[in-house]
Parts: sequence; C-alpha cells; structure tokens
Amino acid sequence: MPYPGPSRSGDPSPAGRAARRLRAGLASLLAGAAALLGAAPAHADWPERPIHLVVPFPAGSSPDILARTIAEPLSQSLGQPVVVENKPGAGGNIGTRFAAQARPDGYTVLYTINGPLVTAPTLYKKTLGYDPMRDLAPVTLVATSPNVLVVGGDSPAQSLDDFVRLAREQAGKFNYGSVGPGSSAHLAMEMFKQEAGVDLLHVPYSGFPQVITAIIAGDVQAGFMVPAIAMPQVREGKARALAITSRQASALLPGIAPMTELGYPDFESISWNAVLVPAGTPQPVVDRLNRELVRIVGSEAVRKLLDAQYFSAAGSSPQELAELMRAEKARWDAVIERLQLSLD
Repeated sequence: MPYPGPSRSGDPSPAGRAARRLRAGLASLLAGAAALLGAAPAHADWPERPIHLVVPFPAGSSPDILARTIAEPLSQSLGQPVVVENKPGAGGNIGTRFAAQARPDGYTVLYTINGPLVTAPTLYKKTLGYDPMRDLAPVTLVATSPNVLVVGGDSPAQSLDDFVRLAREQAGKFNYGSVGPGSSAHLAMEMFKQEAGVDLLHVPYSGFPQVITAIIAGDVQAGFMVPAIAMPQVREGKARALAITSRQASALLPGIAPMTELGYPDFESISWNAVLVPAGTPQPVVDRLNRELVRIVGSEAVRKLLDAQYFSAAGSSPQELAELMRAEKARWDAVIERLQLSLD
C-alpha cells in the first residue's frame, strides 16, 4: 500500500501528537499570561501623567484659592503636576458637570463647594445635566466655614434679639441682600425668616462685595455673608456681626456666638469645600487621593492658609462626605420646596 503522506493535521505519529499537545499547552499558557498582563489594572502605576483639578469657579475666587492651596502639596505627594483648571459658570454647575462626565481614570479631580452638590439638583431639575449622588464619587471634605449675619455699623440692632424685634415691629420694611436666588445666603435667610417669624424682602446682588456695600450704605438691613468679605468691614466698625451659622463657636471668629446659642438650636448653614472624582474611578485611586488629601489638609502649613480664609480644616472619609451631602440635600430641599423655587 502506498504511503499516504502527511495528514492535514501534521505528523500522525504518537510523537507528533505529543508535540502538538505540548505546543498547544504552551500556547495556552502564553495566552493566559498575556491576558493577565493585559488585565493588569490601569491604576497600578497611577499617576503617570498630570492630574487636572477642575474648579468650577473663576480664578481668584475663594474655591480657586483653596484649591491652589492643596494643589502644590498634592503634586509633591503624587509625583505628578496637579494643574488647576477653572471652568466657571452657572454657579459652579458647568464645571461640576464637566467633571461628572469626564473619564473616570483618576486624571480628572473636582474641587467644589456645596452648592453644585446639594442645592443645584433641586434648583435645576430640568437642565443640570448631572446627578452628584450618581455621577460623582466623594473623596474628602476639605474645609468648612460658617456664614456671618451682618448688619450695618449704624444699625440700631446691637444683637440678634434686637434685629428680630425690629424686623417684627417694621414688618415688610426690612430687607436683606444675597448673591442671588438659590444661593446659600438667600436660602439661609429664608430658613431664618421661617424660624424667627419675620418678614424680610429679598434683594439680590451680583456678589458679596456688592452686598456688604449695600449693607454699609443702609440700602439693605442685613445679609448672611462669607467671613472673608464681612470681617474686614466689621473690624473697621462699618458693619456689625450678630451671629454665625455653625452649630459651635468658631476659633476663627471669636466673640461671635452661633445662632444655636441665641435661641435657634436647629439653625445651621455652613459653607464647605470638597474633593470628588467621576463615578467609576478605581477605588485604589480614590483611597490614595483620600489618604494624601487628609494628610495635606491636616498639615500645619495648609491649616494656616485655610485659617486666613476663615475656613477650618476638615479632612474626612469618602463615606462621611457622602453622608454630609445627603443630609445637606435634605435640609435645603425642604427650604427650596417651601419657596417653590426653580431656576430652570
């Protein structure tokens, strides 16, 4: 019988079959190793390039100043540049939306205040374009600051009790300034109006410098102000601070009692800054950012810089920040819904 020649499968001998099995086994091992290498987490060597720290407010604003305060030490800790990228507009919503929609690879980080995270979703139900609870992952709370209830230096109100009494006696004639509908200054005063049983007319302005100018001039009787704007005027006697809005007294604002000690035990309206990343950012990246930022915020050098802006350092876990966001949203949703306020 003539020899049929080699088959399509190669050498038909037992040795050939064994060689094929060996090659197949080696190929399988190599493929498995390649798959493992290919599946190595992209964050294993993070960061390998510059990180963009998105600030949804203009350069020179308070959030921008505080973001730059932590950007340099964070860059040193991570061994890569941390580039502050200002994306202002719509009260911080534009930049926050940009960060929420960014690729969750650890190279886009958001530094923002409470407004875009807790009041914006209710004020802009139709047009916001992001859900902070769904589209962003908390990293850490950075710093907190109370607001200050301020009247003019010539005001007859020497205390919070005086102010409430005068507002009741002159119902409908007292007004207050804020930096616009839906702002923390507006919502805080509306909450105070309800708790104190007073009627005050809201007068919006474009910024806190304009509000304090109006208070000093007597164009409006009062306003909840950020301390960095209010306190220089208070020290000069042009304005008077009646109370602060944190639950406890502040070492940065000595001699000014919190409203909780002046007859309003449930009143709280704090400003806070936080760091978040796009949802889906690898957990090891979130954990590393949290560790580095909590250490940085707690350092003496950064604490002094925060103190200069009347902010107290407040590093937290991601879970604590998430709980704060939920609690604050519930608090301000009640005020917004009572006012039937929408900014869409």
